[in-house]
Amino acid sequence: MPSPQQARAQASAITSGRAAPATEASPTSRLRTLFDRPRLSPGQRRIAQYLIDHLHEAAFLSITDLADRVGVSQPSVTRFASAVGFSGYPALRERLQAVALGGRGGPAAEENRGNELQAAVDAEIENLANLRRDFADADRVIEVGRELAASAPLTVLGLRISVSLAEYFAYAARRIHPDVRLVTGGGTVAYDALLQSREAGGAWVLAFSMPRHAHETLGAVRVARSAGLKVALITDLALGPLADEADVAFATGTGSRLVFDSYAAPGVMCAALLQAMTDADPGRTQARLEEYEHVADEHQFFLRD
Repeated sequence: MPSPQQARAQASAITSGRAAPATEASPTSRLRTLFDRPRLSPGQRRIAQYLIDHLHEAAFLSITDLADRVGVSQPSVTRFASAVGFSGYPALRERLQAVALGGRGGPAAEENRGNELQAAVDAEIENLANLRRDFADADRVIEVGRELAASAPLTVLGLRISVSLAEYFAYAARRIHPDVRLVTGGGTVAYDALLQSREAGGAWVLAFSMPRHAHETLGAVRVARSAGLKVALITDLALGPLADEADVAFATGTGSRLVFDSYAAPGVMCAALLQAMTDADPGRTQARLEEYEHVADEHQFFLRD
């Protein structure tokens, strides 16, 4: 059976002027997309996971029955429905029934427009729109940025496909933070770096985990937590073992219409955290940026625009 990436390679060839074929996501994938929100509480994540695991039964339960099955209160189910964008439980149940019975429902029912490349851009626009809604309450970003700025050293972890995002963040963070340590190798190499960071006084790790999620990333996050480090995670899923292990998780959608994912929303999430770090200590930020510009001019790092 082909992997998801192999299937995408077969289905997403670029063709000149041809409309993108409609692709039917699995019910599980559609529910994960619906429920992946960064601010779900542990109890709300339990509700989401139950609905994913028992869709065809759960879609027809009353609010009382669902609350009993999950082990939460009825108001908790109502708050969950609101948290994932519905007016109440009846509206959520209607969508669940549509998914269970094979109907798409909602805005997703609109037919794909344009060619494959345009469809990929449309998907990223939707990811950015979701991130914009999450940024309506910026307090979590501001608070985590403050914590990352205060952690010395600050460790940035990204393995396999997530290396590029970790490298971007670490490169920029070094302009405003005195001790940023980048970890891009897994296994015991990552464990050593994390333990040394903690021994040196570090308090936080910023970890990246993009699809396909690596076992070694989960192992490194668990080692960081066991060593006493707190973990902020940028990933594409608010549900699952990685999000469960993190102290705070920012779920940002990735573009998955082409063979290899694109990362518009995670990139903006990185820039937002960097801005929050910058704002957390304006004096240090200004001094470091001025020193960097002096060195850059002296050694002619950059071309004259």
